[in-house]
Amino acid sequence: MPRLFRIATFLGLLISTAVTLPAQTPKQQAWEILDAAAVNSKAEMRANNARALGLVSGNAKVTGMLEQALQDSDPTVRAAAATSLGTIKSRGSVPKLLAALKDKDGDVVMAAAKSLAVMNQEKGYSVFYALVTGQRKSGEGLVGSEEKEMTDILKNPSSLANEAFQEGMGFVPYGGVAMGTYEAIRANGKKEAMVKAAAVRTLAKDPDPRTRKALVQAATDKEWIVRAAAYDALARRGDKSVVPDVVNGLIDSEDVVKLTAAAAIVQLSE
Repeated sequence: MPRLFRIATFLGLLISTAVTLPAQTPKQQAWEILDAAAVNSKAEMRANNARALGLVSGNAKVTGMLEQALQDSDPTVRAAAATSLGTIKSRGSVPKLLAALKDKDGDVVMAAAKSLAVMNQEKGYSVFYALVTGQRKSGEGLVGSEEKEMTDILKNPSSLANEAFQEGMGFVPYGGVAMGTYEAIRANGKKEAMVKAAAVRTLAKDPDPRTRKALVQAATDKEWIVRAAAYDALARRGDKSVVPDVVNGLIDSEDVVKLTAAAAIVQLSE
């Protein structure tokens, strides 16, 4: 009987111990999910994880995970990681993003350049300047692999083109109208114009005076979507000296361009 009592007591202790073991907190559960996704065999899962991590700023572990993802074998994952590093403004990751500008995949290069531009890094702006003008800021033309890379990006837009329209084609007024025009542009095979427009808008915050001239020139582009983006970018720069150039947009044949130019003039005249 004493032996049975001891066994029962022991079992009771085991049960009580199991019951009192602390359950995982929501944060622990969340990290388990994120950690598992980071090494998932499916590239789509790893890319989605990299995008999601862009919601978490100021966290050293997240920064490390994204920098690791920047070395992933799949370009979709690398591009997602580059984008998220810009989203969380990880300035310590700038050297790795600069290295990503040499990636063999155009989407990764564009994602890295955009993130560098977000953090006001000249190298990031330079990529978009070259994409818009076809030359370096020094005035020299692109040569060899540089020219081919920019041509490939223009002809095979994916992430950059999609980004331009994620928020109702952000550089065009009245988002409802914009999404309809997006479908029309895509249907008419104007992908190059979409990419150029996205690049133009990214240059809005580049303080380089050469960029101001490039944007004024872009306002005369044959594609209305590029002209609208140029007037938008000029408005955002806040340089009142370009008002005489923006006035030309008031007689543009496309309503969206005309409206954007009008709004730009009001903004710059305040």
